[in-house]
Amino acid sequence: MTNPLPSDAPVSLAPLSTRGRTFTRAWLRLVAPLLLTLLALAPIDAAMAVSLKDLPSSPPAAALLDVADVFSRASRGEIEKQLEAFRAERVDARLITVPRLDYGLSLEQLGQELVQRWSAPAIDPDTAAVTNQDPLLLVLVDAQTKAAAVVASEPLERQLPPELLRSTARTTMALPLREGNRYRQASIDGLTRLATVLRGGEDPGEPEVASEAVITTNIPSHEETERSNGFTWVVVLLVVGSVVPMLTWWVFSR
Repeated sequence: MTNPLPSDAPVSLAPLSTRGRTFTRAWLRLVAPLLLTLLALAPIDAAMAVSLKDLPSSPPAAALLDVADVFSRASRGEIEKQLEAFRAERVDARLITVPRLDYGLSLEQLGQELVQRWSAPAIDPDTAAVTNQDPLLLVLVDAQTKAAAVVASEPLERQLPPELLRSTARTTMALPLREGNRYRQASIDGLTRLATVLRGGEDPGEPEVASEAVITTNIPSHEETERSNGFTWVVVLLVVGSVVPMLTWWVFSR
């Protein structure tokens, strides 16, 4: 008679559970600092919405304020030179880019608020005299919506009427922005058009939009099909094709 196998002693799961909790705590201690470091290095500022309070209270020293960081170093230098050239016409031209706007704020509204803020008379701290500033010309670009706006001070309305400012923003600058995010090209085209008008030249006008080539085809359109008598001829041929054989059979069968 075979002896029964000895029964196994009950296995305690407590040590395994303890080891699991220990491993989890060690893993959290290792990963948590790494996650915090990644969050700290992430470009959070680029995703933040911009409003008037996020911009300088007075005109900054640089004419280009690239908050959205869309220009390369070479492009920044080129655009700053073009903005500085407006000084010869006694115009303070500036270009501001934003990553996205605060809810309910339009790009043109932001530009108008900046013109009001930055057009305040400046007081010389040494002599306490009020210094006159050149009228402002602000070009704004929204990187999120690929939109542009141009706003100018009231003294510039005769030289740069509102229709020209809207056309420059909505056509001259908007087309390069929407066709490949060409921020440099959009800025240069817009500033060049405005500078030409300020110097007394003729407005270059809106950019020409390339029209799609019309492909010639022999397939009639829906309108041409409706105007044609093709359906009538089909009915006539069907009737003739049915009646003539019947008449022929009737004549020769007699």
